Amino acid sequence: MRVITLAGSPRFPSRSGALLSLCQQALEARGAEVIPWNIHNFQPEDLLYARFDSPALAALKADLALADGVIVATPIYKASFSGALKTLLDLLPERALEHKVVLPMASGGSIAHMLALDYALKPVLNALKAQEVLHGVFASDAQITQYDRQPQADALLAQRLEEALDTFWQALQRHHQPWAQAV
Repeated sequence: MRVITLAGSPRFPSRSGALLSLCQQALEARGAEVIPWNIHNFQPEDLLYARFDSPALAALKADLALADGVIVATPIYKASFSGALKTLLDLLPERALEHKVVLPMASGGSIAHMLALDYALKPVLNALKAQEVLHGVFASDAQITQYDRQPQADALLAQRLEEALDTFWQALQRHHQPWAQAV
């Protein structure tokens, strides 16, 4: 299985990026190939001026075409996901997530921002024709420690991440073996 992680935080390191690091470790332990992408892989001018011919964007599109799944993580600002991530998603082709299982994740100052996953990010992922957008994981900033070194999640978040990754893995297997659905 090939999975793309996409960190949408304009800050590095970040708590939302730490979520992806934890996911990458868990998925690689299951034998997945994980290809990390970060908003910092793109020149700001390419994003701001909508340069559809940017080399980094071409590379991301090529990686997405070969991926089985995508995990997107973002901080929540002003009740929505990061503008930098939105700008990048706007540059992707309409069907960039077709045939992909997508797991959205977010971090924010408080659980008051939890619904931003459902009401802000998921509609954009669906617009990119994701085959399946799973129930997301929201983490409050207090649940992620040492995000600038070796990230750690508190016990409750670690359990929710494990459950979300189990669901993600099962969905990847289901979509990767379409013949199994016909049986």
